[in-house]
Amino acid sequence: MTTAEVLLSDGGLAQIRPLEHRDGPGLHELHESASDDALRLRFFSGGPRAARMYVDRVLDSPATLALVALTGERLVALATAEPVDDTTYEVAFLVADELAGHGLGTLLLEHLAARARDRGIRRFIALVLAENHRMLDVFAKAGFTLTRTSSHGECELSMDTAVTPAVQEAADQREFASEARSLRPLLAPRSLAVYGARRDGTGIGAAVLSAVRRDGFTGDVVAIHPRADAIGEVPARACLAEGASVDLAVIAVPVTDVLDALEDAIAGGARSAVVISSGFGEMGADGARLQQELGRTARRHGVRLVGPNCLGVLDNAPQVRLNATFGLRAPRPGGLAVASQSGGVGIALMDLLAHDGVGVRTFISLGNKVDVSGNDLLAAWYDDPEVTCAALYLESFGNARKFARFARRFSQRKPVVAVVGGRSAGGRRAGSSHTAAAASPVVGVAALLAQSGVDAEELADTVTVLTREPLPAGTRLGVLSNAGGLGVLAADAAQDAGLDVAAFSPSLRAEVGALVSQTAGSANPVDAGAGADAGRLAAIADVVLASAEVDALLVVLVATDTNDVAGAQDALADVRRRYPHHPVVAVGLGAGDDGPHPGVTTLRSSGAAVAALGRASSYAAWRRDVVPPAPAPDPVRARQARDDAIDLLARSGLDGWVVPGDAAPLLQRYGLESVGVVVAASEAPQVAERMGFPVAVKVASADVVHRTERRLVVTGVMSAPEVAVAADDLERRAGRPCSLLVQPMVSGVEMALGMVRDPVLGPLVMVAPGGVGTDLADDRAFLLPPFGAGEFLRVLRTLRTWPLLDGFRGAARVDVDAFARAASALGQLAVDVPEIAELDLNPVMVTEDGIHLVDVKVRLAAGESLDQPRQLRPT
Repeated sequence: MTTAEVLLSDGGLAQIRPLEHRDGPGLHELHESASDDALRLRFFSGGPRAARMYVDRVLDSPATLALVALTGERLVALATAEPVDDTTYEVAFLVADELAGHGLGTLLLEHLAARARDRGIRRFIALVLAENHRMLDVFAKAGFTLTRTSSHGECELSMDTAVTPAVQEAADQREFASEARSLRPLLAPRSLAVYGARRDGTGIGAAVLSAVRRDGFTGDVVAIHPRADAIGEVPARACLAEGASVDLAVIAVPVTDVLDALEDAIAGGARSAVVISSGFGEMGADGARLQQELGRTARRHGVRLVGPNCLGVLDNAPQVRLNATFGLRAPRPGGLAVASQSGGVGIALMDLLAHDGVGVRTFISLGNKVDVSGNDLLAAWYDDPEVTCAALYLESFGNARKFARFARRFSQRKPVVAVVGGRSAGGRRAGSSHTAAAASPVVGVAALLAQSGVDAEELADTVTVLTREPLPAGTRLGVLSNAGGLGVLAADAAQDAGLDVAAFSPSLRAEVGALVSQTAGSANPVDAGAGADAGRLAAIADVVLASAEVDALLVVLVATDTNDVAGAQDALADVRRRYPHHPVVAVGLGAGDDGPHPGVTTLRSSGAAVAALGRASSYAAWRRDVVPPAPAPDPVRARQARDDAIDLLARSGLDGWVVPGDAAPLLQRYGLESVGVVVAASEAPQVAERMGFPVAVKVASADVVHRTERRLVVTGVMSAPEVAVAADDLERRAGRPCSLLVQPMVSGVEMALGMVRDPVLGPLVMVAPGGVGTDLADDRAFLLPPFGAGEFLRVLRTLRTWPLLDGFRGAARVDVDAFARAASALGQLAVDVPEIAELDLNPVMVTEDGIHLVDVKVRLAAGESLDQPRQLRPT
């Protein structure tokens, strides 16, 4: 178990790790420094004797689960769980007096429960004095299922260790609040120190200092320079400790001096830092080691750090007005929060947003992400009322599963638009199963973003629509143009964007027809005619928006000698104000580029506008479609399943593939029952006769992955003698005696479920058409588990195969709910058992009364240690 870095409720940092015997002196010091009242509440008696005896017992008790927390080098808390029986442990905590009430007890309880689940421990109990309100709150606020009984001034608590949705939500909400406090000195500083500004005004440090002053930072600024009393009009001093401390230190010195500058800033009381200097992890092994030391130094002192190798940070709030960047001008104020891992992409994005008139609240250039990450920023922005939308450009995920969870929570409240760079087909995995062959970095990231309600394309256009327009109530798009051909092209693009340019009703067509010329069209798209003036265009838009037949309106305007595009935009802005719940986007062509119009959202092309509206519509639908969370995991089942997998791994065949029949008990734990039995070839006729004809006979070997391609499958066998012949033929083709899988023939809709383990994202579950069509049909989707049946059904309905499941052309609807439950169970199996590297269920026959797993392939590989805790922040 590695050390986990955690955030306290006041924004401070602590480390949680298992107790080690060398911690004895620190443990005794913790108990000796505790107040008499703290010891009485913990041990139900005063005096140090009980504490000393307890520490000695814990240090010599291998059966006790024990975690310690440290701030810097000091041990500040102990959490223990001592066995009562095989599935129940009694827990107790002691936290240093000065850290009581900072959330450390709750964090220790979370980590202790994680270790307990890995050992199959289902229940914690605790005996707490009724007056110990702080400890009672620790249990109550953790979110675990809890029962409480009271007697004679004491409370006995019983807690289930399972992670329920309530537990996860409570933990995330605590982390959101802690991140907001921790990052406040960085995101809204009141004072600033700049390292690296030259007296002659050259260099990056001086550029940052100039931007700070130019854009009106409202706080105090000091330059740190070894020989100057001032840099321009900014006072300077040799080291930060010579004067008042600051919230934020911006470091732009040569790479060899960065650690010294950071240590000076820490010694001077800086609470956060931005390292603009480059030459770290991006420069090879030596730079990576220096970067690691930079991160360790910041964490050791509880300082939050952005960078290195970044552009800086910008806070556009009127009460802050900080532009501590080089190369950026302060944008117009607004509610958009931007984070970019690439400086170049960040500059380009901010330029596009400025052109489109999008207001920005804050910009963070993440650089090499030695500390502050996209996850941290989403958490900090979650409860910020001034942030209404987030835009992220990322090139890596430090904790992809946490990103998925945080982005989902954030998206349920306000939109996130994300683009992930560094994806290519060259990263495609050379896997053997259908699932592994299909799972590239691109599809994995797409699954991650789609399940989180995150848009992933054309970031600037999408952000423009999301920040300036309301979310559409549906997919119905009205198209209005003064050039009929462009309206038709926009309608074609709308179909690809998931929007419906539906025909207007006769009454609406009549109203529109009264406003257009005889040669133009009143259908949808509406052709107002090349000569339509601003008033006529506005009147048509008014009629269409008032009709309740569209959810959004796109207006494409082409400049001619007889019209006024700018005037038409003014008129549209007046109409737009009367329909605040309908998004209206305009496209002006041929009129020059005068920048954004203040009253109507304008994009550069109809294709970009339609695509952005389509993404807004998809996000709105995602928000409306609330699905139940995944079922709570079963820690006992997970432990048993891992034991099964470890045993199977020892007996697996070539490259870890498992004999199909051997994997059956593992899958059965999750309700995944395969069809048929594995027998010796000589027994196949008798087994088939008992099973009933017709049957299928297949080679069952760990060394044979794709049986169909090697002609090692015989279907539709109608009698015992035919089975005997088929068995002999299969053994001849295989070239050796082998076991056979005998199955009853099953008919239904052929589907495929699969799982492959991505090295960054973790397990990915695939759904696709089954049988030989899996690799031929470009019709598949991936999900990141765990997920519930409802979320799977939402994804399943996006496949072109969906009508076959839903009763295509009068056929009976099959049991998609059973299929969804099986997929959810497969996802939980993938989460619980990291030894499963690949798994294919193909085909899965989906029938009217359930599902049948016809073919099962499982490949195993060594998994991670059981004792890994759930880290709140990676170290």
